[in-house]
Amino acid sequence: MMLIEQTAVPDSALPMARFREHLRLGSGFTEEGLQEALLAAFLRAAITTIEGRTGKVLLSRRYLLMLEEWRTDEAQALPIAPVGEILSVTLVDAAGRTFPLVPTLWRLVRDQHRPKLVPRGSVLPAAPEDGRIEILFEAGFGADWSVVPADLAQAVMLLAADYYENRYEPGLGAAGLPRAVTGLIERWRTVRVLGGGAV
Repeated sequence: MMLIEQTAVPDSALPMARFREHLRLGSGFTEEGLQEALLAAFLRAAITTIEGRTGKVLLSRRYLLMLEEWRTDEAQALPIAPVGEILSVTLVDAAGRTFPLVPTLWRLVRDQHRPKLVPRGSVLPAAPEDGRIEILFEAGFGADWSVVPADLAQAVMLLAADYYENRYEPGLGAAGLPRAVTGLIERWRTVRVLGGGAV
């Protein structure tokens, strides 16, 4: 399985004003452009970390999931949530030829933790021998920071502030996330059972 991010979060979607307010920064930096870039980098790092720990995509992006075969022919769990829309499902054979599956063959089951692709009939079409399956989909709470759940948004602010405050002390946070951040994201973490075998 390989998950590839197809689109990035635009700078305009980052909550820069909220982060500056969180840090209680003034507006008069002597190197304002450099400072803005630094704050944006810490925000992106915090967002990436929170998304990685929870499996939840905060700001909407497009992803491509590539599989050698289905988890089962009755369902394929998607590795991140929330998924808003599956754009396409394509079979690719060993020669690289593509065979798009019409949407009448599959549907998205939305779930807060474990969305999945399921067949509209009895089973999903078989993957080509030595080929792959490609699922293109949109994931995220929304395109604007205002739709990110409050606890996850606060976790990002706390973690980005921690990165900012400790920027001259590399390795200080190597032991893990700050306790307050861990508490905020706990309910969003995906609980995996049966060694990840459940769909």
